[in-house]
Amino acid sequence: MQQDRLWNEWHPVCKAEELQDDPKQVFVLGERVAIFRNEKGVHAFKDLCIHRGAALSLGKVKNGNLVCAYHAWEYDCAGACVKIPALPNGRAIPRKAKATVYHCEEYLGLIWVNLGDDPAPLISYPEYSTEGYRTAICGPYEVKANAPRIIENFLDVSHLMFVHEGLLGDEDHAEVVDYKVDFIDNRFITSKIPVYQPNPDGRSKGGYANYVYEILNPTTARFTKTTDGSEDALTILLVVNQEDNEQSKAFMLLTRNYDLDKPDEPFIEFQDKIFYQDLDIVQSQKPELLPLDLQAELHLKSDALTISYRRWLQELGVENGTTPSDRHHKKTKI
Repeated sequence: MQQDRLWNEWHPVCKAEELQDDPKQVFVLGERVAIFRNEKGVHAFKDLCIHRGAALSLGKVKNGNLVCAYHAWEYDCAGACVKIPALPNGRAIPRKAKATVYHCEEYLGLIWVNLGDDPAPLISYPEYSTEGYRTAICGPYEVKANAPRIIENFLDVSHLMFVHEGLLGDEDHAEVVDYKVDFIDNRFITSKIPVYQPNPDGRSKGGYANYVYEILNPTTARFTKTTDGSEDALTILLVVNQEDNEQSKAFMLLTRNYDLDKPDEPFIEFQDKIFYQDLDIVQSQKPELLPLDLQAELHLKSDALTISYRRWLQELGVENGTTPSDRHHKKTKI
């Protein structure tokens, strides 16, 4: 896949708890990646042994090194080959015997991989470690669509009354008031958007909720939902890894400051239901590549946030999962 802006972004590949003693194969932007854990932390290599091209993820971790299953070449966490069993004793290991190393971090209960040489900062999500809040990880959700389509659906206010009718919206309260979209601290953020919701989080407590949406980077967005006169706050962070063309994996971090003594499972099950209501819609959308030419589709004022998202992708030069209005446009920094 094209090495564009997304190459230097961080991509969530699995829950941290899923990476145990054995290496694991994941995909990021069409690249096959092996991730593994040792006493120094988590690591990511191109899933390819330089000797005969076997997948390193088929191997094992031994004494902190990743061992290829084919000929037992051992790579340390810096990617250097430190042992080749077939070499006669005393013979030097070839200098080219190295694995391609990617950036890898454990953060927010997930494993993140960055393929680039100039990695962007990891996103900030202060609610995860704030006292009085509790976070549950939802997903991963497998989606046969590109990441920009998934993010745009998450940012779309006016579908709540129909796709999620009876839960997050009501067709008799479909009007979306005009709202502001500002660019502050390198992210887009909206003013409060009131939405009538019969059952906004599975607790069957209906009423108007105020949404504030934020776009943190091309594959990450969030909203915080509050109710007037209540201190209850629900924040959902959506992070999407585009594994390959029209194949993505999405995770949601669901953070609440209420019902902290109750188990997470009912909240996760409710969010699963919401996500799968969206799934058929997102996977059905044509064209599969999100059109960044604003003349290609019809837009309303209620689409202000998704319009801002498309314009931002265009200005950043994001080409994975999109169809820019001009493939040779000048890339500008924001």
